Amino acid sequence: MKLVVISGRSGSGKTTALHVLEDIGYYCVDNLPVTLLRDLIVELSSRKSPQIKEVAIGIDARNSVTQLEMLPNVLRDLSAEGIDSEVIYLDAMDSVLVKRFSETRRRHPISNDTNTLNEAIERERDMLHPVASSASLIINTSKLNLHELRDLIKKRVGAGNEGMALLFQSFGFKNGVPGDADLVFDVRCLPNPHWIPNLRSQTGRDPDVQTFLQGHEQVQEMLDDISAFLVAWLPRFVANNRSYMTIAIGCTGGQHRSVYITEKLTEQFKPDFPNVQARHREL
Repeated sequence: MKLVVISGRSGSGKTTALHVLEDIGYYCVDNLPVTLLRDLIVELSSRKSPQIKEVAIGIDARNSVTQLEMLPNVLRDLSAEGIDSEVIYLDAMDSVLVKRFSETRRRHPISNDTNTLNEAIERERDMLHPVASSASLIINTSKLNLHELRDLIKKRVGAGNEGMALLFQSFGFKNGVPGDADLVFDVRCLPNPHWIPNLRSQTGRDPDVQTFLQGHEQVQEMLDDISAFLVAWLPRFVANNRSYMTIAIGCTGGQHRSVYITEKLTEQFKPDFPNVQARHREL
């Protein structure tokens, strides 16, 4: 049996993630007390008919701090009993969570008459720290809309049986480094198509921009060096039972150089990693 624990701060998209997994065949339970997790999984795994092979459990801050601190040990015990488990943790910037709650006018699960929404959001982060620390994959949903989040969950978590999932993500440093990146490569030292008037409005996906970048030797050198690093080290992450890897490629605006390098790396690693995606944050 495969167990996926979906957790994260309120407003980050946990319910959406569970609905996606339910749609692709997972048996889903939301807001489960950690104290009941082991008994539930043992019960489900012992069923013969109907047979349940994939389970997704939503766990959030409505558990007590003591219960949340128990989660890593519970998962270790289940692993010793042959249950393949992983934790997917969703989060977003504080300002984004405040905006989402303000727009929906929903009450924060741990807010009360004595604290503000901001204080509840900060408190929830502290409460969920033990869960976030044990996560196999952290997804920052700050800049994802509902459809993008659904697609990301379906491709990254739903396709997890195909081996380690790789996400190559381009971004612009002027908008901040992605919070969920495992590795970050800075390609701002490469020639910038932004300063060529007819290329400025195009992106690294366009043939003219690609031709410009391919005409500079240092671009290929950078691509070769990043590729060599990943070829050498990704198998070691796989050997260490790593299920997910987010590799972020950044340039100044996230339009040209980082997009080009991201596309090339995705193309190169597809044959060896069936579950490979490219995402361009700024496009």
